[in-house]
Amino acid sequence: MTFTPLTGVIPPVCTPLTPDGEVDVPSLLRLVDHLVAGGVRGLFVLGSTSEAAFLPDRQRRLVVESVTGHIGGQLPVLAGAIDMTTPRVLDHVASVTAAGADAVVVTAPFYTRTHPAEIARHYRAVAAASPVPVIAYDLPVAVHTKLPADVVLELAADGVVAGLKDSSGDLAAFRQVVTGVRERRGITGFSVLTGSELIVDAALAIGADGTVPGLGNVDPHGYVRLDGLCRAGDWEGARAEQERLCALFGMVSVGDPARMGPNSSAIGAFKAALHLRGVIDCPATAQPQIPLSPDEVEQVGKHLAAAGLL
Repeated sequence: MTFTPLTGVIPPVCTPLTPDGEVDVPSLLRLVDHLVAGGVRGLFVLGSTSEAAFLPDRQRRLVVESVTGHIGGQLPVLAGAIDMTTPRVLDHVASVTAAGADAVVVTAPFYTRTHPAEIARHYRAVAAASPVPVIAYDLPVAVHTKLPADVVLELAADGVVAGLKDSSGDLAAFRQVVTGVRERRGITGFSVLTGSELIVDAALAIGADGTVPGLGNVDPHGYVRLDGLCRAGDWEGARAEQERLCALFGMVSVGDPARMGPNSSAIGAFKAALHLRGVIDCPATAQPQIPLSPDEVEQVGKHLAAAGLL
């Protein structure tokens, strides 16, 4: 399909797993159908919510092949090509594009400490080798580097990156990029997307093109509704819908922090919610994440009920 600038809701798709840790393809395709029915404008596989960091290469390839084969070009499929260094990312780019991805989503290098000049060099090397557009992924909580706004804008002006997925939660820095794209000549077709579920209304108000919400797996209709209210200028309605979604997002904290990390709690909650809603067969998360207890799953159900989803 022809790649056009990204707008609207593009959820980072969870990766359903079987109890023995294999990709549950039938559940994955039901999840894709659930998202499409919710009105999303694209799909992002192999991101953080997809547990890409936990999946071996054969499972990453299977996810992309399964989704692109099922969606058949109806929507753009973005695939994470996320790894520590440029050579490793280039291997993932080759794999996911051969499997049908319409764009690749790439973080800054990590593990080793990096300089902004090295980050820019990384993106230029990836873009030079990629047959599809490259979306920059700002994820400082995981890669321990904040993508500088001036670097993003320079890469955008040079046509190196086609968009930004900002999951930093830093609305002031996000505004810098949005404003810079609007004011700098020569930047066209560049999409600025927020990955922060709790500030979608604010991000759209300052000019974001769309959103990539992990919670959108659970309630795609809600995020599509929120996007529509913002675009219609109904900011009071948008605020009410955003607050409903903020309350629903409380499910990510159901896990006991004394026995599990925040990733286990958040991904476990999303998958438990999808299981309770009948979308996926099993709420298993990848090793070494710790599963939610029955009591914690019950709390997820209460969040769903309060949001009108059960």
